[in-house]
Amino acid sequence: MSMILNEEQNMLKDSAKDFCTTKTPITQLRKLRDEANPDGFDRATWAEMVGYGWSAIPWAEEHGGLAFGYKGLGVVTEETGRTLTSSPLFASVWVAGTIVNIGGSDAQKAEVLSKLAAGELLMALALEESHRHSPYQVASTAQPDGDGYVLNGSKTFVLDGHVADKLIVVARTSGDTNARAGISLFLVDASAEGVTISRTIMADSRNAANVSLANVKVAGDAMVGALDAGADVLDPALDIARIGLTAEMLGSTLECFERTIAYLKERKQFGVVIGSFQALKHRAANMFCEIELAKSCVLEALTALDEGRDAEEVAKLASLAKAKVGETYNLVSREGIQMHGGIGMTDEFEIGFFIKRAAVAEQTFGDANFHRNRYGELEGY
Repeated sequence: MSMILNEEQNMLKDSAKDFCTTKTPITQLRKLRDEANPDGFDRATWAEMVGYGWSAIPWAEEHGGLAFGYKGLGVVTEETGRTLTSSPLFASVWVAGTIVNIGGSDAQKAEVLSKLAAGELLMALALEESHRHSPYQVASTAQPDGDGYVLNGSKTFVLDGHVADKLIVVARTSGDTNARAGISLFLVDASAEGVTISRTIMADSRNAANVSLANVKVAGDAMVGALDAGADVLDPALDIARIGLTAEMLGSTLECFERTIAYLKERKQFGVVIGSFQALKHRAANMFCEIELAKSCVLEALTALDEGRDAEEVAKLASLAKAKVGETYNLVSREGIQMHGGIGMTDEFEIGFFIKRAAVAEQTFGDANFHRNRYGELEGY
């Protein structure tokens, strides 16, 4: 498969760009934030996105999907990143839906994926238990109870947790707290007795929550994947989610860069536009080169998913893309603030929204340091 977009993917990209520009501009995010919207996203807008088929893109047709591939979903997500669109697309589709698609039983796939595709279900992954990404650091427990299990523990930084209808809870069924073995995944109704969810307001206005589990009972068929082998599902699912996040981050980086270049062409000092200053030209050229490298990383990772390459190569590409795009987004958002000067620090100017999103996105599912280290380990160092 060529590492470029085909005609259909380009058409989807153009359609998504038009939708996000007209229906989900940054002014919508600002409105949601300023009005303290309890959902953190506009449900009518999400219904339109579902109507366009975005929530069905990666799933098989037998489950109500479009089977259009992750590169198709990636170009849509890139456009949502340009306008910092607030929606359940990442948490429900890229993350939770992918887990069910990889490890779910036929019955789970038939129920969950079809509802996700139709926009009838919102989901969230309850994984993290500390202040940094550590997927195997799981102290939450799932103890056998008759034909089912009883879950206890607490989770933090659960994206879209406060609006989710169902959670995928990562719990330990055996082994030590930091062991890869002994992790199991469970589908849990967010309204189940013993589940307490409290929303956390993030700096970038992205939706997240803390989740507490107190003697939560689930049936045996709520398990996703095999007992004690949840990491075999979690690992590839997290890599797909990381790649999806890099597509969103790339879109934000491109938008931030283009806004900065436009400002350099209009802002004047000493009677000339500041974009004519050699020092700023050099900094803009450096950003452009870094963005081109980031583009290649994201597109190659999405291509690898659609080609079905082996899990180890996808894992390497996921970590490569997350590290590179994270660093690039960090650079471009900060340079954007610097080049806008004092006005860039004010809430009135939208460039500040990107630096906030960059900070949160970089920490989601591992920052650059995490992924550089992981890449090295995958390469045998």
